[in-house]
Amino acid sequence: MRFSDHLRAAGDELWEAQLNHPFIAGIADGSLSEDRFRTWLRQDYTYLLQYVRVASIGVTRSPDEATMKRFAETAHRVLGMELDLHRGYAAEFGVSTEELEHEEMAPATQAYVDHLLRTGLLGDLAELPAALLPCIWGYFWIGGEIAKRPPSPEPRYARWVELYSSDRFQDVVDWCRELTDRLADEGGPRARQGAERAFLTSCRCELACWDQAWDGLPELTRS
Repeated sequence: MRFSDHLRAAGDELWEAQLNHPFIAGIADGSLSEDRFRTWLRQDYTYLLQYVRVASIGVTRSPDEATMKRFAETAHRVLGMELDLHRGYAAEFGVSTEELEHEEMAPATQAYVDHLLRTGLLGDLAELPAALLPCIWGYFWIGGEIAKRPPSPEPRYARWVELYSSDRFQDVVDWCRELTDRLADEGGPRARQGAERAFLTSCRCELACWDQAWDGLPELTRS
């Protein structure tokens, strides 16, 4: 079994909880309120900005040129494609770019970012791609599972599913899995234990962020 397959099996309960979350169910059947989707959009934008910083840490810690290039490509993809898509989505939901840029992190978002930054700066190198994997692979898996169902009657949510189930994410998932496998194998038992802890913590953070988007934000996070 590949190490990334082991991680996926270890996190299965958390992944299934995400797929069955009422936020995801609302995306799938079109019933999700616009307010809840706007909450997710604003917070995910703040998360992705910091995700770029974490990927950049990967550039500085990469053991070889090829790995350095892929971390740099990941940072560039998020800064370009994903943030552009978020700005476009936000405009459709009445959220301006200025609002996105001034959004404060809510507690679950902040906890997730803190975990990734701490892992990137202080953890074993094998822990970094393992910590990033639940976001990359998780969204792709959720999108693919929802895509097996009838299309969402809400066109904007149907496009969300189409985006995260698309082939453009497959290459990134494959690369991050391969890097996780390689660094874990090279690092030995201690590295694998740290990578598993980092992976499962990120899985819990993903679920907490869906909870946060569903439950709403405390007033103090509003800009």
